[in-house]
Amino acid sequence: MFFRKLLNFFSSSIGIDLGTATTVVYVPAKGIVVYEPSIVAIDVRTRKVLAVGQEAKEMVGKTPENIQAIRPLRDGAITDFEVTQVMLSYFIKRSLGNTLFRPRPLVVIGVPSGITPVEKRAVIDAAKSAGAREVYLIAEPMAAAIGADLPIDEPVGNMIVDIGGGTTEIAVISLAGIVVANSLRIAGDEMNEAIIQYIKKNFHMLIGEQTAERIKIDLGSATIEEEERRMEIRGRDMTGLPKTVEITNRQTTEALEDIVNSIINAIKAALEKTPPELAADIADTGITLAGGGSLLRNLDKRITMETGIKARYCDDPILAVAKGVGRVLDNIELIRRVSME
Repeated sequence: MFFRKLLNFFSSSIGIDLGTATTVVYVPAKGIVVYEPSIVAIDVRTRKVLAVGQEAKEMVGKTPENIQAIRPLRDGAITDFEVTQVMLSYFIKRSLGNTLFRPRPLVVIGVPSGITPVEKRAVIDAAKSAGAREVYLIAEPMAAAIGADLPIDEPVGNMIVDIGGGTTEIAVISLAGIVVANSLRIAGDEMNEAIIQYIKKNFHMLIGEQTAERIKIDLGSATIEEEERRMEIRGRDMTGLPKTVEITNRQTTEALEDIVNSIINAIKAALEKTPPELAADIADTGITLAGGGSLLRNLDKRITMETGIKARYCDDPILAVAKGVGRVLDNIELIRRVSME
């Protein structure tokens, strides 16, 4: 009994939504304690970490040659193991606080459903190297469904579409299992890149990722809107000189059309693979949208129009995965049921 109490004292649990664009950490009894960009700034000469999260994001596109702002995940996969380990370690320590005896936590991490065994091992190793005692991986659409309060345990078909920064996760869930899954490595980052390429092609101007993201948020839409809105943007022309142009919401919609079509086609493909009984349930209950990328204006209306099934947002789309991994932390049996191991 004494040793069990001692183990509990030196242990804790953390839920992590390890996103390509943003990392969110959930701690029981505290809720969301970290919501930061998945970016690390380092000095490339010394490999010294200079900033993590929001502070590092503010350096993107503005650093001298010796400083590099790195996004260690691309399309939901770890591309820089060392930097991912540093980032996870920083967020885990920050979540647990500066205690004299910092506990080694049980960590549940939301990852893309299409993750490969090599990528899976990289996430587990990075978390353990960052101080985790035990690591469980949960598919992001399952975590999003739990966070969205969908009845995952019941014999009813639930469709969740989670659009993050690096991946679009589509799943049909029934009886706490994923019946059909479709993981698409096209999401919010590709929307930003599509805007960058559109402006380069049509305005002969180069803009950065942060400007593209601002255009997406302010003007982006999945359907052509009657009311025209405009935005002034600054960048540099092909000769290297500063340049200012105006872009409209209709032009932004045109820039995003291929990305939106890819997501809708992936949803249709998942519906085609869904067993008839579960498809009938989805026709009644609708399609649930989660993830920051799903907040593209009018995307719910476009999906409804293209599929004939009502699409609706969960209560807190951006935090759905983080809430989902957080809610399973106190239930080890549920963790084992829904984990990918």
